[in-house]
Amino acid sequence: MMIDFEYLDKIICSTESKILMLVIDGLGGVPDKKTGKSELDVAKIPNLDQLSKISSCGVANPVFPGVTPGSAPGHLAIFGYNPLKYLVGRGFLEATGIGINLSTTQIAVRGNFCTYEEGKVVDRRAGRISNQKCLDLVKLLNQVSVDGMKIDVYPVEGHRFVAIFDLDSSLISKISNDHLNEIDCSEIFCSIKESEDQIFTKLVNDFIGKSLQILSDEKRANGILLRGFSRGTNLPDMKNKYKLNPIGISSYPMYIGLAKLLGMKSVSVEKSLDKLVSAVEENFENHDFFFMHYKDADSKGEDGDFDGKVKSLEAFDQFVPRIMDLNFDVVVITGDHSTPAVLSAHSWHPVPLLIYNENIGGDKVQSFSEKEFLNGQIGSVDSVNIMMLSLANSGKLKKFEF
Repeated sequence: MMIDFEYLDKIICSTESKILMLVIDGLGGVPDKKTGKSELDVAKIPNLDQLSKISSCGVANPVFPGVTPGSAPGHLAIFGYNPLKYLVGRGFLEATGIGINLSTTQIAVRGNFCTYEEGKVVDRRAGRISNQKCLDLVKLLNQVSVDGMKIDVYPVEGHRFVAIFDLDSSLISKISNDHLNEIDCSEIFCSIKESEDQIFTKLVNDFIGKSLQILSDEKRANGILLRGFSRGTNLPDMKNKYKLNPIGISSYPMYIGLAKLLGMKSVSVEKSLDKLVSAVEENFENHDFFFMHYKDADSKGEDGDFDGKVKSLEAFDQFVPRIMDLNFDVVVITGDHSTPAVLSAHSWHPVPLLIYNENIGGDKVQSFSEKEFLNGQIGSVDSVNIMMLSLANSGKLKKFEF
């Protein structure tokens, strides 16, 4: 069941119960061949282990079995939005997250500074440059001009930026969302199916070519990668659909953008678990649904840093008692996707899912890990069902009958 379940308005009800949705980005992993253990197996996480024993546990498929999800589809599914129906571009989310409202003639794209050598991308994140370095490089990109298209570039976080392409009305009318979805810039310059209008793609490639020239003196961040070409869009408002007063808390703009898109109040904090939890504490009395996003596990997984991901999970574990002291009626812990360090990338593997409700009583799970959660009473579910399970556990769903 999901947000467009046709009988949702018949069974949803507003209550005083409070839900906390903790999303550990890239939570899941796979065993290292040498040890046979995943990051969760190795991590010393006694608080999560104990919580697992008194909760319902299982695993979730973010999009579809075997399909590797991006962050946007993975998160949309958690909140009950079918990611195969609600296609939201990464560029739009990043732009929204830093406070940019797109006009009808604008297209947003998410960009990475990268390292480009001998015609090949050798580091897709340019060594994870600092925020200040990103700001300096964005100033250079804003010097690039392309005939037929106004361009504004904004820093986001580390190696990430957003480019806004403003086109005249005659050109924008020729560009469909399907067209934008077909643009592939995975190898610096963009390509598209021959059947599609090539004008916009040529303009983008002109921007990329000039960007390479202006960045040519840089040792690491001497190239750019673009993806997630997208217009502004609207989605069903979870505040109205679920009868909630939701808030989203994150240190990263994209997830702030996602929270705004779904109708949540959004709070951006510094990159610190203490700041994230403090924001939950400070807003506890004023909301009944909290989305808290923790990024570090995903970043370490993408870098192939197994030990670093273990440490990020251990760091999260230290804050579990403080979180549980708030006495939420329901606490959900899951991830938007798996990011195994052994793969240095997102993967299709199911993600651990824990739902705490003091009335549950726990199941046979003894620790917080992928392997143990296969023994949990939730079993294997699609992530689009997590929200309905959360609402049910919090007493916000009435009996379904006619």
